Parts: sequence; C-alpha cells; structure tokens
Amino acid sequence: MLITNRLSLLHRFLTIFFIFISISSCALSGRPPRFLGNFAKPATHRKTLPSHETRYFDQRLDHFSFRGDAKFKQRYLISTEHWAGPAQMAPIFLYCGNEGDIVWFAENTGFIWEIAPAFGAMVVFPEHRYYGESMPFGSRDEAYKNASTLAYLTSEQALADFAVLVTSLKRNLSAETSPVVLFGGSYGGMLAAWMRLKYPHIAIGALASSAPILQFEDIVPSETFYDIVSQDFKRESSRCFDTIKKSWDALEVEGQQPNGLKQLTKAFRLCGELKSTGDLNNWLESAYSSLAMVNYPYPSSFLMPLPGHPIKEVCKRIDSYPEGTSVLERIFGGVSVYYNFTGEVDCFQLDDDPHGMSGWNWQACTEMVMPMSSSRNSSMFRTYDYDYTAFKLWCLEEFNVEPRPNWITTEYGGHDYMTTWREFGSNIIFSNGLLDPWSGGSVLKNVSDTLVALVTEEGMAF
Repeated sequence: MLITNRLSLLHRFLTIFFIFISISSCALSGRPPRFLGNFAKPATHRKTLPSHETRYFDQRLDHFSFRGDAKFKQRYLISTEHWAGPAQMAPIFLYCGNEGDIVWFAENTGFIWEIAPAFGAMVVFPEHRYYGESMPFGSRDEAYKNASTLAYLTSEQALADFAVLVTSLKRNLSAETSPVVLFGGSYGGMLAAWMRLKYPHIAIGALASSAPILQFEDIVPSETFYDIVSQDFKRESSRCFDTIKKSWDALEVEGQQPNGLKQLTKAFRLCGELKSTGDLNNWLESAYSSLAMVNYPYPSSFLMPLPGHPIKEVCKRIDSYPEGTSVLERIFGGVSVYYNFTGEVDCFQLDDDPHGMSGWNWQACTEMVMPMSSSRNSSMFRTYDYDYTAFKLWCLEEFNVEPRPNWITTEYGGHDYMTTWREFGSNIIFSNGLLDPWSGGSVLKNVSDTLVALVTEEGMAF
C-alpha cells in the first residue's frame, strides 16, 4: 500500500511539476569559451531572500578515494517555511550550485522560490565546492594555490557533494520518502541533468535550464555560441552589429599607433594602463556575451545593474551618435550600458571578478573543454577557429595541467544522446529560450515522453 501510494504521489507530483514548467515557459520572453556567465535566470531581482537558514556541512574532500579523511565546510541555504513535512512525503527542491557565491544565485533564482509553496516543498541551495565560502584547505588562497590543491574541483566531486548532503539531510529529518527534484541553470543546469542521470536513486527529476551539455567535442558546431550572441544584436540593429564587427580592426589599428595603448586606456577609462589590445578585446567580448545571457525584458542586476532589454539599449546608444563619431567612441558608449549603467564607476578594471567565478578557468582547463570559434560571416566578433593546441598551451602555462577534451562525454554521455538517453534516462526537462546563447548547446528536441525540451523561440531561459 505504501509503495502504491508513493507511486501515485510521484505521478501526481511530476504531472503538476510539468504543468507548472509549461505555464512558466509561456510567461517569459528570457565568458565565452572558459567563462559561463549567467546561470540562474531571475524572475525578478530579489534584494532579500525568503525565510531561510545558512548551514554548513562537513563534506569529504575526495569522495572517490579511501586514502585520507580530509574534509571542508560546505555552505548551504535551506528553507523549510513551506515544507509540508515527511509525513506528507513533501518534496525537496534542490538547486545545483554554480560556479559562484550561492547567495548570489539564490537571490536571483525566483522560480524555485515561487513554486515551493504550491508543492509544500523544502528549498535547498548547496554551494559548489571551491566557490563562495565552500573552500577546501581553509581559504581561497590555499584552495587555488596550485594544481594539487585544485585537483578536487570537478563536476564529479560537486555532484557527489550534493548527493551526500541531501542523503544526510533526509536521514536526519526522517524524510527518506520525500522526493528530490533538481534545479539549475547553465552550468548548474548541466549539473542537474547529469545528477539525475548519474544518481537516479537520489533525485526523481530535474529542470535543466539553458544547460549546454552538448557543447563538447564536435556534438554541436563550435561557432554556435557566438553566432547566437551576434544574431541577438543584429535583430535589434544591423547598424549596431556592423559597428561592433568593424571595431576589432579599429582597436588593432589604434593599438599599433605610437602611444596607441595609452590612448585606448584613456578612451575606455581603464584603471590601469592597457598592456595589449587583446585584453581590451576580451573585456568587450565578455560584455557582449553577458548581455546576450541577461537580455531580460525587465530591469535586473544579476551580473550587472541593467535596464530591461539591455541589448536594445546598447545598440540604441551605439547608433545614436552623430555622423563622424569614431567607431571606438560608439563602442565605449555602448559597452558602458553594461559596465556602468548606474554611472557610478569612475574607471574600469579589465580583470575584475566581482562574483568570485575565476575557478571556472581551472574547470575549463581540465574537464569542461567547450570548443568555441567565431565565423567570418555570421559573427560580429573577431574571426577565429577553435585552436585546441593553443588552448592546451595556455592551460599548461596557467595551471600546469593538460585538458581532457573527451572526458565529459565519457563520464556523462552526449554522443548519440537521442538513442542512449531514451534507453536509460527519464524525468528531465530541458528549458531553453533561443535568444540565450547557451541554448545552442542544449537539448532542443524531446528525447522521450519524460525527457522533454521546452523551447521558447523569442525568449530567454528561466
């Protein structure tokens, strides 16, 4: 009888869950290679979190070795305000933490908070190891010291953290029968989908929003990401697109002039003297890519304080200058919408990392190898092919580590996913808005009745 009731509850839960997702999908119209920018898609920007507690869990440093018992404190946020309790087998909604401070993601992930009361759900936000306050070895400096200390920063270890945490939590609350549903966006969405595939006994389902789990090896074309970003700008203004496309040559020409780098430093109001045009190129590329990831129809402040439809505002600024205005002056005016919409910034740091996401460089140099290129005709960015040899050399210089470009597909799959996941996968919703550049590496077609793709053509992901 208990098993029958539980299966009935599970079926009802998943049915309602899918309905909620479908309704929400209709309601929303929303770093490059090594830097996944926006992962949690806010319904609204929250200045304060709903009622919750901040707790810490003693987590093993290495889940896959029986040598040593080193541990670290993993931070997690938990809300039981609306939880109906174990007697009702009430669900647990677990957000798979991304590569940044977990409070930042919790503040900007409205959907999970909004639906929790309807389901009587507990909400848990575990922090990803090596980000925020969840630092092994006692501090960030020690954790990021070298390849030996960074070696435990992997998606596999992070998933094991989530699995151990939620298992312990359920045991302590006598909630072993409470179903767990996973949530996540972009990298967090990848983790949610992979955790459902790797730990089906722990979570009954997952919502993977804008999760580029196919952005590996040659599963999708390497130019996909930058092509989508470029089209997001072109649909607002072809003139804006052309200006950005011309700006890369203009930067190079100016940088090669006598005192050219000093002039660029002044023109772009940089805090420190520019060492190369490449650094400025990366800063601009990061802004355009991030704008495409947060191009919401309402004001938000997830990555930066921004107006609604920020790409429209950027292009409006670029196009508004009078005839004769230089390309670089237009570009500075446009990019200032992203970096200084409030007008409070006196100068710009090119290597600023306000959200503590620099650990992603290590992840990209080890297992998260996502090929990227920029096409000549479709892209507004500099034209370049994916050069794995150059990328490998950069990783060796930066971390003394060689990437494993085939590891993710070996560990989680991806090739011929329509066949393999249909056989052994279930209960995953892949939510995507096609204006989000990471949608190009996500699952855009239904794999089966329970591996479902929800796609909004002119929209962003959740």
